[in-house]
Amino acid sequence: MNDTFLRACRGEKTEYTPVWFMRQAGRYLPEYQAVRSKLTFLELCKTPELCTEVTLQPIDIFGFDAAILFSDILIAMEAMGLTLEFHEGRGPVFPDPVRSQAAVDRLIVPDPEETMPFVMETIKLLRKELKVPLIGFSGAPFTLATYLIEGGSSKVFLETKRMAFQEPVMYHNLLQKITQCTSLYLQAQARAGAQALQIFDSWAGVWAPHDYARFALPYVQSIITDLRKMTDIPIIYFANNGSTLIKHTITAGADVLGLDWRLNIGDAVQMVGDHAVQGNLDPIALFLPKKELEQQIKNILDDARDAKGYIFNLGHGILPQTEPEKARIAVDAVHRLSAQ
Repeated sequence: MNDTFLRACRGEKTEYTPVWFMRQAGRYLPEYQAVRSKLTFLELCKTPELCTEVTLQPIDIFGFDAAILFSDILIAMEAMGLTLEFHEGRGPVFPDPVRSQAAVDRLIVPDPEETMPFVMETIKLLRKELKVPLIGFSGAPFTLATYLIEGGSSKVFLETKRMAFQEPVMYHNLLQKITQCTSLYLQAQARAGAQALQIFDSWAGVWAPHDYARFALPYVQSIITDLRKMTDIPIIYFANNGSTLIKHTITAGADVLGLDWRLNIGDAVQMVGDHAVQGNLDPIALFLPKKELEQQIKNILDDARDAKGYIFNLGHGILPQTEPEKARIAVDAVHRLSAQ
């Protein structure tokens, strides 16, 4: 077992910097497209054998130091009793947005083993195959709530913020249910065999810092507190566009803070104290010529040298238009340059 990633999460010395990419299993890979062409995205997410296959693809092809479970953050929201659809060119859609207390009351807190057994089965299958650690994941409660309230993706999150500001009790009731669901879901992943867990707060950066501390952070803290009672596996918290939130995110309770590309990682290391860090190459930097890409990678590695623990990653998910060869170049460069 290559445990370099886990040791870096724990702040231990490693022979080289481990590397994995968010969305490393996905649309930029022809091998993934070949599998995906046979069925819908949701069908793929619910077919353990195929989820296992696409999770393994980037590990076998590029030699990443960790695998992340192939799934979607909204799977657990569907299990709460909502209709979830994926539309080409539009992304995830909830046809019946949650914008009333009655709608909140209708949501269930599901048993993850009963309602999402395909996720747990995928984890068990992967643990039999992998020679690198497996990362399980979920969305953070605020990020998940935005999809339920808005009915899908949003640019300004009007309905979500309006509920938080004008109907704070209803907002809290909704977030509390999502938090309970997410906590149980991550605990189930850990029991099934996930060796680390990442919480994705994709839309955290839309809040002003003091509003983030009120309307998003407490729910993440609650989940991590629950997890600490039943497992000691590393927990990563990724607050996208969160450069202004670091003084708050360091209180979330995670072992590792994921960082986007909007902050120099050396500056972040000075701010996060006793945390490992993960990040933070701009995903579009993978479009650079090889020499320039390798120089950017070297700059990040140099800037992160004083981190308690460090995992190289992108500052967000790899884009579908990325040439797979650039992923190979990046992984090789991280391994080679960090071992020097």
